[in-house]
Amino acid sequence: MLNFDVVIIGAGAAGLMCAAQAGYRGRSVAVVDMGKKAGRKILISGGGRCNFTNEGATPQNYLCANPHFVKSCLSRYTQHDFIELVDRHGLAYHHKTLGQLFCDNSAQDIVDILLTECDWAGVEVFLRNEVIKVERTDTGGYIVTTSEQVFSCQSLVVAAGGLTMPKLGATPIGYKIAEQFGLKVLPTMAALVPFTLHDHDKARFDGLAGVSLPCTAQSEDGTSFKENLLFTHRGLSGPAILQISSFWRAGQGVMVNLLPETDMQAQLHDWRQEQGSKSLKNLLSTVLPKRFVEVLISEQTVPDKNANQLSHSEIDTLAHALHHWHIKPNGTEGYRTAEVTLGGVDTDELSSKTFEAKKAPGLYFIGEVTDVTGWLGGYNFQYAWSCGWACGQAC
Repeated sequence: MLNFDVVIIGAGAAGLMCAAQAGYRGRSVAVVDMGKKAGRKILISGGGRCNFTNEGATPQNYLCANPHFVKSCLSRYTQHDFIELVDRHGLAYHHKTLGQLFCDNSAQDIVDILLTECDWAGVEVFLRNEVIKVERTDTGGYIVTTSEQVFSCQSLVVAAGGLTMPKLGATPIGYKIAEQFGLKVLPTMAALVPFTLHDHDKARFDGLAGVSLPCTAQSEDGTSFKENLLFTHRGLSGPAILQISSFWRAGQGVMVNLLPETDMQAQLHDWRQEQGSKSLKNLLSTVLPKRFVEVLISEQTVPDKNANQLSHSEIDTLAHALHHWHIKPNGTEGYRTAEVTLGGVDTDELSSKTFEAKKAPGLYFIGEVTDVTGWLGGYNFQYAWSCGWACGQAC
């Protein structure tokens, strides 16, 4: 049996951050992970460039049954603290829209920084170790049995992730450990995920795969995001759709403003007066993708007319249709392509300062396994750094 002060299940963003922090406090730390590499999800994130934080991260950018839960860790270890860390390591990175920061070279650079920190802190990382069972000892510690080793520890940190990307080895082990020790686990679902469409809608949009347009997408609860929409072979994707998927529920529709920057009522009146002899198809193709306009005409959302043939009521109807385009998804692509898991270990079961389970002293839950889901754009990584840091000060 290998004895450590702290054992962390999961060599992902939160787990590695926590490990380094605990190690720097003089704790002996082991990280166990079933994978061949540490940080597997980090490596494929952001198209391999890793959107590692967001300069504008606030508690308002997170979904959680208890919206106050994330305030403590986000305020104690901020995005600026993590930026300072990567600056110290000489990471080359760049700014994108909406506060997003990406590696210039590769997501491997972030994993290397975390592993370097762990090495400096004396952390031992055990890969290819699948957790078989977890037990509580009579003295209040924990025993973790893996496929390769048996570990004992005073503090056990579960940073096992969610159910997203099963090809990377995602399993429900974190939720099972929580339930084993009497913690409530809220229902989970795929989030930040593309939508699939009903067959009749797939037929409507056949041939549009790869077409993208800026829009504002709105869920039925009124939440909206102004980013790009992308047609795929299976349905709809793009940042606006991924964002809204976290707020969508089965059976609901999504409202899309196809031209959020344009007052289409005024634009149509202008076209009628100044370019009346031109077809609506050609005029709309100056502000929307031509192939999409052809679909709107084929299904008679857009009249197949010249601009000067439009009546006032037709202008009103068309402007409303373009600003309130309604689509009802069939579902999502599920955990296979989702970026995060919505739901998880109920945060009411945890200390917001230390992430320790209230019912099981010495047991901690951090990262995606908890019921905290950030928006698209580096927010989930920032939660991982913040909660990993906070837990590492206590475990």
